[in-house]
Amino acid sequence: MKFALTIILFFIVLIAGAGIFLATWDIPAPSKPAEVVIPNDRFPK
Repeated sequence: MKFALTIILFFIVLIAGAGIFLATWDIPAPSKPAEVVIPNDRFPK
């Protein structure tokens, strides 16, 4: 029982740490503009 509780506590701490990491991570903005060509057939007439 103590081993299972330790494993569960480990996963809770791991998930909380990953959440904090993702919340504070400064993701850089894309440096290259994205250009997508949309064909005229996709627009209603």
